[in-house]
Amino acid sequence: MKNNILAAFMVPHPPMIIPQVGRGSEKQIETTIRAYEQVAEEIASLKPETIIISSPHSIMYADYFHISPGGSAKGSFADFRAKDVAFCETYDRELVDLIAALAEEEDLPAGTLGEEDPRLDHGTMVPLYFIRKKYNDFKLVRLGLSGLPLTDHYRLGQIIGKACQQAGRKAVFVASGDLSHKLQDYGPYGFAPEGPEYDRRIMDVCSRGAFGELLDFEEAFCDKAAECGHRSFVIMAGCLDGLDVRSTALSHEDVTGVGYGICSFYPENENEDRHFLTRYLKVQEDRIEKEKEKADPYVRLARETVESYIRKNRIPDIPEGLPEEMYKDKAGTFVSIHEHGRLRGCIGTILPTRDNIAEEIIANAISASTRDPRFEPIGPQELRWLEISVDVLGQPEEIPSPDYLDVKKYGVIVSRGGKRGLLLPDLDGVDTVEDQIAIAKRKAVISARAEVKLERFEVIRHH
Repeated sequence: MKNNILAAFMVPHPPMIIPQVGRGSEKQIETTIRAYEQVAEEIASLKPETIIISSPHSIMYADYFHISPGGSAKGSFADFRAKDVAFCETYDRELVDLIAALAEEEDLPAGTLGEEDPRLDHGTMVPLYFIRKKYNDFKLVRLGLSGLPLTDHYRLGQIIGKACQQAGRKAVFVASGDLSHKLQDYGPYGFAPEGPEYDRRIMDVCSRGAFGELLDFEEAFCDKAAECGHRSFVIMAGCLDGLDVRSTALSHEDVTGVGYGICSFYPENENEDRHFLTRYLKVQEDRIEKEKEKADPYVRLARETVESYIRKNRIPDIPEGLPEEMYKDKAGTFVSIHEHGRLRGCIGTILPTRDNIAEEIIANAISASTRDPRFEPIGPQELRWLEISVDVLGQPEEIPSPDYLDVKKYGVIVSRGGKRGLLLPDLDGVDTVEDQIAIAKRKAVISARAEVKLERFEVIRHH
């Protein structure tokens, strides 16, 4: 075996599954309970020294993986009216330190910094509730997820597998996470068509152990499905990188409007065809290179600017051979940068601030790559993964009501007093005018209920 991960399990974490919390309602999901008990029995038979649990409800940062520090932690279901269901867990400090050290070596932002609340979360305690009934001779490692791309979650899993191997630690990985929260109209989050589709896809992928396909789930699709555990499952997949896997789907239920799926994964022989991240990145690199070749002059100028500024800290001169309007016309522009499917920077101007469109693009490309306050500046190692688009804005026009908007055709500007917020048209995940206005208000730090002046504008989008 390539590493010391004895097995991995995908499990949900509904607090109601605990009898003291559910108070009878847990009987709705008896199939899930039976599968969970089977998982606990299998873990007990494996006798791992350490159990690693990734939880969406542990501490989560946009750009950092938090690993719980210290020697131990406590938690209970007091928040769910069951304070007597309590845990006191001992952490595997040696393994935690090794994971953090390997992450630093591989330039992955992960470690034990930023502990805000040391208490165990329910995403960790629900699996522990079942495991502890069958097995107790283990230490714990608890991981949070992050807002980083799925590729980085997979890398974290690879590092965990490597750490277990180096430490000689026999471990089991438990990927805690519910599936879609939008499966039924009567559910707590309502229904979305992406909900059942997500559950169907994830159970199919995991039942086949086809972990490479986990990286193909688009962020906008996952958001619409309101899934909980996808990043957790991707970390798990990374732990088993390069290994054949015997996978079994044990259960799936959606009777509460939330998807609960349980699968088991047992590593077998090494298999060079199962280095899924390497394969995924090669496909992405080839695709991006082809897009670069097809890019129009607007996008080429933005990309050349970003690469020149990041590599050499040099603002390029306006090149010759651009379309005439880029030298003569003025317009607001937005430069949007994505990396591995996630926004990496987006800065622009509503109205022109430079002598021509070319200068506007150069200025905004630099700002989008290095000055977007939501992100760290882009580094040289990221350049080959960047996808860049340029929007050239038409003249804004004031409109009397939202009835004059169309999320696919028009961008929106909201303003109140000295505050102003803008949202471009035709964005993934923005499907209604109401969503468009609400997001623009949030960007401007304007109250959701406040009356605002509305303006609309059209764009020409360059890819």
